Amino acid sequence: MKISFAKAALPTEGALAVGILEGRVLTATAGQIDHKTGGLIARALAASRFEGKKDQTLLLLAPAGLTVQRLLLIGLGKPDSVDGLAAEAYGGTAVAQLQAAGDQLLTIAVDPIGGSPLAPAEFAAHAAAGARLRSYRFDKYRTKEKKEDKPSLKKVVLSLDESGEAKRRFARLDGIIDGVFMTRDLASEPANVIFPTSLAEQAKTLAEQGVDVEVLGEKQMRKLGMGALLGVGQGSARESQLVVMRWMGAEDQDAVPVAFVGKGVTFDSGGISIKPAGGMEDMKWDMGGSAVVIGLMKALALRNAKVNAVGIIGLVENMPSGTAQRPGDVVTTMSGQTVEVINTDAEGRLVLADAMWYTQDRFKPQVMIDLATLTGAIIISLGDHYAGLFCNDDGLADKLVAAGKGVGELLWRMPIDDPYDKQLKSDIADMKNVGGREGGSITAAMFLKRFVKDTKWAHLDIAGVTWAKKDGAVTPKGATAFGVRLLDRLVADNYEQK
Repeated sequence: MKISFAKAALPTEGALAVGILEGRVLTATAGQIDHKTGGLIARALAASRFEGKKDQTLLLLAPAGLTVQRLLLIGLGKPDSVDGLAAEAYGGTAVAQLQAAGDQLLTIAVDPIGGSPLAPAEFAAHAAAGARLRSYRFDKYRTKEKKEDKPSLKKVVLSLDESGEAKRRFARLDGIIDGVFMTRDLASEPANVIFPTSLAEQAKTLAEQGVDVEVLGEKQMRKLGMGALLGVGQGSARESQLVVMRWMGAEDQDAVPVAFVGKGVTFDSGGISIKPAGGMEDMKWDMGGSAVVIGLMKALALRNAKVNAVGIIGLVENMPSGTAQRPGDVVTTMSGQTVEVINTDAEGRLVLADAMWYTQDRFKPQVMIDLATLTGAIIISLGDHYAGLFCNDDGLADKLVAAGKGVGELLWRMPIDDPYDKQLKSDIADMKNVGGREGGSITAAMFLKRFVKDTKWAHLDIAGVTWAKKDGAVTPKGATAFGVRLLDRLVADNYEQK
């Protein structure tokens, strides 16, 4: 779907979306249409329950006095709440309502809104971003889809006076969305297509954007002592990988980098501690954390972020076989610490333990943030509205929460206190890989904390937010890419050279 910007004018074809403020207050374009059509919008509002509240919609077919086929009224809410997220929801809602209606062209009107913190050009850029984000579909394997089920929209035009400035502002957002879409694609692919070596090959394509990509195989990891990561993948016929991505965008090439570490279990059967059959197909996206890191590195490169950033992903397939890791096995991590593997389905933390230690050992980053679909317990705690945030530094935690609020990817800080650490005590090794049912997401974070040196560190448990079971304002059902925009905002607000 093509996104473009044009000078404000009423379209003569396709569909038109206009905003209405809460209290049925018409925006300039809505007022122009109402005047031109002899009060069409006023009559429609009077005959409906539409009040202009955020995300409310009212669709008028073949409106008399206009040549467009459809007029969509979208609620914007109160003027002082019309921020970037509201603008994105405006564009996303327009596409969601009209992308399969039959029209090929959608015009979205953008008007100045008194009391809004956004200028029209910034509003239009975010509305365009919302439209593009909501247009995403993963349909490469559909061979018999009916025509009426396919999106009809080919072009979306944002109509406003400051169209040139809006286009310039959207260009930066567009690169970030490319990273989001790459993450969504990778998480949507089945496990017979995305496995450790093929995912590593996907990461290598970032070289086209100037990202330096290095891949370590099992022989190299064995030499480094990564017994925890290698133990997870030893039951699979697929070779495990560690991928190192570097974007050196800072003017000072020696500037200390920020580091992002992603869990990449390309399929998680649970291993010998095998999962129930119901829902196991969802475990193709247990590599969601690694997909976010790949998409983030692409986004940083495409917008030429002035930062040195490192992305590390540990890629394994957790399968049961005659060579698989057994409950009760003891593995030695790269740090030298030993782990008694009580449950082979608590494998992501083993992958991250070695990947995080390697990241600190080699790059000595100023901050390190890991992302992982780590525990079902975080879903019980927070559902699908927030990701769990575990952090050893209050300042970093505050920055992450603020970045998440800015892009609509919400974090809730969870405790990491010593009493939970005691649950990991093993009778025969330095620790167990599980701490029991109580506080499961917290004890998983406490396990990871044992592999953090003096680095400022945060762990994001994204198990509940990586995959959406229903459509959202800018996220269709399926892979969400939660984390790409959040971490890009974190970098932009706190770590780029100005």
